[in-house]
Amino acid sequence: MPKYVFEFTEGGKDEKDLLGGKGANLAEMTRLGLPVPPGFTVTTEACRRYLVDGAVPPELRVQVTRALRALEDRIGRQLGDPEDPLLVSVRSGAKFSMPGMMETVLNVGLNDASVHGLTQISGDARFARDSYRRLIAMFGRTVLDIEGALFADAMDDLKKDRGITDDVDLTADDLDELIDSYKKIVQEQTGRPFPQHPREQLDLAMKAVFDSWNTERARLYRRRERIPNDLGTAVNVCTMVFGNLGGDSGTGVCFTRDPASGKQGHYGDYLPNAQGEDVVAGIRNTLTLDDMAERDPASARQLFGVMRRLETHYRDLCDIEFTVERGKLWMLQTRVGKRTAGAAFRIAAQLVDEQLITLDEALTRVTGEQLARLMFPQFDPAAEKKLLAKGLAASPGAAVGAAVFDSAVAVKRHAAGESVVLVRRETNPDDLEGMIAANGVLTSRGGKTSHAAVVARGMGRTCVCGAEAIDVDVRTRTARVGDVVINEGDVIAIDGTTGEVFLGDVPVVTSPVVDYLEHGLDATLAGADGGGNGAGLDEETADLVRAVDTILTHADAARRLRVRANADTADDAARARRLGAQGIGLCRTEHMFLGDRRVLIERLVLADSAEVRDAALEALVPLQRGDFVELFEAMDGLPVTVRLLDPPLHEFLPDRTELAVKVAVARERGEDTAHDDKLLAAVERLHESNPMLGLRGVRLGLTIPGLFAMQVRAAAEAAADRITAGGNPQVEIMVPLVGSVMELHLIRDQADTVLAEVAAQRGVRLDIPIGTMIELPRAALTAGRIAEAADFFSFGTNDLTQTAWGFSRDDVEAAFFAHYLDVGVFTVSPFETLDAIGVGRLVRIATEEGRAARPGLKIGVCGEHGGDPESVHFFHDVGLDYVSCSPFRVPVTRLEAGRAAIAEDDTAEGLAGPR
Repeated sequence: MPKYVFEFTEGGKDEKDLLGGKGANLAEMTRLGLPVPPGFTVTTEACRRYLVDGAVPPELRVQVTRALRALEDRIGRQLGDPEDPLLVSVRSGAKFSMPGMMETVLNVGLNDASVHGLTQISGDARFARDSYRRLIAMFGRTVLDIEGALFADAMDDLKKDRGITDDVDLTADDLDELIDSYKKIVQEQTGRPFPQHPREQLDLAMKAVFDSWNTERARLYRRRERIPNDLGTAVNVCTMVFGNLGGDSGTGVCFTRDPASGKQGHYGDYLPNAQGEDVVAGIRNTLTLDDMAERDPASARQLFGVMRRLETHYRDLCDIEFTVERGKLWMLQTRVGKRTAGAAFRIAAQLVDEQLITLDEALTRVTGEQLARLMFPQFDPAAEKKLLAKGLAASPGAAVGAAVFDSAVAVKRHAAGESVVLVRRETNPDDLEGMIAANGVLTSRGGKTSHAAVVARGMGRTCVCGAEAIDVDVRTRTARVGDVVINEGDVIAIDGTTGEVFLGDVPVVTSPVVDYLEHGLDATLAGADGGGNGAGLDEETADLVRAVDTILTHADAARRLRVRANADTADDAARARRLGAQGIGLCRTEHMFLGDRRVLIERLVLADSAEVRDAALEALVPLQRGDFVELFEAMDGLPVTVRLLDPPLHEFLPDRTELAVKVAVARERGEDTAHDDKLLAAVERLHESNPMLGLRGVRLGLTIPGLFAMQVRAAAEAAADRITAGGNPQVEIMVPLVGSVMELHLIRDQADTVLAEVAAQRGVRLDIPIGTMIELPRAALTAGRIAEAADFFSFGTNDLTQTAWGFSRDDVEAAFFAHYLDVGVFTVSPFETLDAIGVGRLVRIATEEGRAARPGLKIGVCGEHGGDPESVHFFHDVGLDYVSCSPFRVPVTRLEAGRAAIAEDDTAEGLAGPR
């Protein structure tokens, strides 16, 4: 019989695959001797079997009974006993944290009889009734699928009738009336009474947790966070401890450091006389841990000691849930806490300084995506702003957009291309789609550990919580601050770093991290940023910049992969170099034919003789040469890979339909159409049903005499000019879309001839390697032969993905990619992250066979995957020499290349151990 149930006294923090994150950490805290309420965990394996079979395994029911009886014997109470009831919580706990995405049910075991027993043992009738009404509402929402607003409305109606505003002001008799209302809602909505049998409550609650793994919001969250769909969730059944037993009780969530900024010190939210759901739901504004220390110094001291011990044990920021029951502290959960991008870098650097982790470990604690977030612009501190309110700075960033008051509107407006800010009293898991669509999230209630704050931080979304001055009215779609009314669609701005909320647009300025990347550490700390204000940085920002410098410098020292940039102009190349690029991996020469130069391509296409064609090509040489001179000067001493013309020629000509209309109209007016007639005939001749698979790349070079030779000549003459001027150009010529080694041989013969001619004419030595893009499956599978004629390979992974999958990217992404993500064909678009199993296998084959034929063959990648963090790790593993990405992604890729090297070292150390 498979073992599906583990007591908290079994297992530890390294068993998250089986016990889920929550269960593994509950077991770890129990092992450390911390005050954890007894309980047991139902494994992820049980969930996976349930999801496959559609029924709870019969062995699971038996094992739960045995674990429940052992728990009852240990506690000395029985589940649902009318005189002295044991109550339990039933909570989800997947391997990866998914805050608010799955279900929790508290106070399981309460019924019409045991509520009286709870009253007797607690001596508090109000507390017992409050716990029962919470169970019915939570059970109704999560287990019976009843609309939560029905329970909330019943509560609001009762408070209005009693003339009160806070839940805690309801008396025991009031709560009895509310319980009756809740039970009527259950009867009306389900056709059956609220379940009174404690074991039935437990079984249904566990099943609801299993089912919540596949709710739409959970699937959406997993897609966004790239969490596999087949992991399943564990279920944790834990003895209830009560924070709503009066003034000497309470509940809270805390972090061992500030997860928003990384600032050291105690940080968290506390609510006296409350249960945990009140804190995370954000329905009541919370107290600080300092407030808790004043109210209950003994419990606070014990909590602070536990926080220090857990941070030392996990050697990282810990997120902790706790309850104080009549002066006794209980630990309900811990995990390595989610944090903002800035906090991730600051905390990693702090832990290195405190000698809790090494620099290698610090590099594993941050990601390229977090660095990218730090590079986004921020609000201009010097701009005029109309302050509306100030809340809690829950997740940093600068967000501007139209105020919207529900998730559906946020999604709709975002899809139409509009920037929006989602404004709510508080968010709940059903708001996830709207939070993803919005630039930022603003709530009038809740603390820094509320649902809105935790989820926004996890996804890098700007968030301000608990802006109490804002009265949000979802029904009228308005928000009011004093006399100021914000209607849906009005522009607002929120600053997640300060908690400020502004009316209207606010201009943004360059991030200090970008200033550092472009100008260096000392200049940025002194304030010599892009704006030249010279004012220096505040200490918190300065710490962040120092942390980024420390970790990125270590990444550069650790990485093996070199990082180049995709750049077509001298300006782009110069910026890429400032951002740390070690060369240009892709210069797309077709971008040099746009604008005013398009007419020269028209002449080439319309040429009706060799003389006219040669004249058109000759006119392009000085223009291309001038572009190359500027590019080679900007990247002097670093390699520049010049890709010869890749797109089909018709892309440089007028639109076929528009030109046909122009000709027809001109004819109708009796105007001369000779030139346009000739141009239209050329456009018709060059029109292709699928240009991606047509006359482009090397095929153009072989069918348009002199085209590629012209480009090689321009590059060679530009290199000669730079050598003469004392420069050190490192030029590489790349032939696109090769599928046969013979194609490369033919183009190479032309190129070698031109290079020899230019070298002789200019009296310089031109050492210009000629390589090819590997972007067709045939090229990858015949890489050993192609390597005989290539000095280097560079993978064009965009086209390689299109041709391997049979996708035309522009046609299919909008057509069915969203559906493919929904049904699980993709977990992420193969154009965003490399398909390692399929396309990646072609990359691996080409790399191995190319180097087998030509040892030491230099190989890189220049597709957009070169800037994707996950793909960078794959390219490192395959053994490429460099990756090339957009200039903005260069720092991100530098960091990820370092992380990949550290991960490889860790793997190597593991493999060197006992077999």
